[in-house]
Formats: sequence, C-alpha cells, structure tokens
Amino acid sequence: MASLKDLRGRIASVKSTQKITSAMKMVAASKLRRAQDAAEAARPYAERMDRMLGGLAGSMAGLPGAPKLLSGTGKDEVHLLVVMTADRGLCGGFNGSIVRATRNRVAELQAEGKQVKLLTIGRKGRDALKRDHKDKLIDGYEGVGKKGLSFSEADEIAARILAMYENGEFDVCTVVYNKFKSAISQVVTLQQLVPFPVPEAANANEAPAGPKASYEYEPSEEGILAELLPRNVAMQIFSSLLESSASEQGARMAAMDNATRNAGDMINKLTLTYNRTRQAMITKELIEIISGAEAL
Repeated sequence: MASLKDLRGRIASVKSTQKITSAMKMVAASKLRRAQDAAEAARPYAERMDRMLGGLAGSMAGLPGAPKLLSGTGKDEVHLLVVMTADRGLCGGFNGSIVRATRNRVAELQAEGKQVKLLTIGRKGRDALKRDHKDKLIDGYEGVGKKGLSFSEADEIAARILAMYENGEFDVCTVVYNKFKSAISQVVTLQQLVPFPVPEAANANEAPAGPKASYEYEPSEEGILAELLPRNVAMQIFSSLLESSASEQGARMAAMDNATRNAGDMINKLTLTYNRTRQAMITKELIEIISGAEAL
C-alpha cells in the first residue's frame, strides 16, 4: 500500500497536469475559432474555382491543345502523395488517422505496381512515415503556419510540386489531409491535384430542367486554363492547409478536454484512497493505544 506521502505527491502531480491540459484546451479553443473562420471563408472560392475549371476542362479534355496540367503525362506509374499533418502532438488521433490513410494508400498503389513518392508537411507525419517508407520520402516542410497561415507558403509548396511535374518526376499528385467538419469530427480526405480531375458527365436523367447557360471565354479556353490551373494547385493546397489547421485545433481541444476530465477522475480516486489510508492508519494507532492502556 502506498504511503500518505506518496499519495499526496501523486495528487499534487495530477493536479499540475490538469492545470496544463486545461490551459492547452483554452488556447486550442481560441485558435480553433480563428482557424475555423479562415477555413470556412476559403471554401466558397476554392469550390467555385474548382467548379469553373471543371466546366472548362470538360470541353477541353482530350483535345490536342489541352494544357499538361489537364491532359497529364499519358502515364499513371509514379504517384506523389502530399501528406499534411501537425508539427506537434497532443491532438488525439489527428496525426494517426492521416498516417494510417497514407500507409493504406501506399499499400494499394504498390499492389498495383505503381511507384510512390512522399512529400510531407508537418514533422509528425514525416517522423511516422520515416519508419516504414524512408526510401519514398523526397522532402518535408516544417513550421508551415507557425506564425499564421499565408498564401505565400502554399504558393511555395505548389511551385515545388509544379516544378517536379514539369521535370517528369511524377504522373499523379494527391494531397492527404483532414477536412474540418466540427470541433470533434474531422474527415480524412484524399484529393487529386495533378492532373486536374475532369468531373464525370452528369447523368442526363439527373440534369435540371430548363435552358442551359452558354459561356464565351476570352482570350481563349486554352489560355484561361494555362493561367488558372497552376493557380488552382496553390489554392487547393492553401485550402487544404486551412482545413488541416482547423482540424488540428479541434482535435487538440477535444483531446485536452478529455485529458482534463480524466485528470479530475483520477484526483477523486486518489483522494478517496488517501482518505481511506489515513483513516486506516488512525484506527490502527487508536487500537495500539487502547491495547497498551489495557495491558497496564
């Protein structure tokens, strides 16, 4: 049985941990608000650009003048996975879910005979994937968004990806990230960036009734696609970073809330054990005093 001194030390230690987790929960909650607002503000622009490019790409797909970012390399052999995780832990299953999804995707591609390359954003993802796929890691970014996410950071990552694509280092690029759904829910998402995924034609039976709008583009559809497709890569990466940041703060807030609650339960149990141990010791001492008095 632990002594009273040991129990007091454990209670004090758990109380200190509870203060830390409670403070981290409040910090994560304040950061979550800003990150959530930024992610939700970026969604309409990213979705509208994706929809507009989808319409243009549908009419240009397969034509000789289609940009390389749309037509692709003509092969499907080398896949680049851009893995977005956090630089820090203590955020529940946020990092683990991304790493697990990446490993599953790598296994699927290798089973199909494809070559896989990994580009990590965040220290946790790089460290976890280095154990099993060190030979596939080509580069990694740390500290992205440390002072607040900016489009310039996403543009730098996009420029690196586009340069690799122009040099023929991969055929397909997919980003793996957590999409923010709520403070306690994040959805692991795999989104193809390069080449631009041409949306499948909608079923004619599901098409809305009424006349369809007709658009004319200037200077030309080819020129617009050549200008917007590289910008779309940077925009989609920026949107993914915002979603990942909001998901990280939500996961950390939920994890620290659970840790604070668990610390409170542990303090109650230790306090109960301390009181019972103290009562047993007092009772034992009283019995010894009474027995000694009766012996006299």
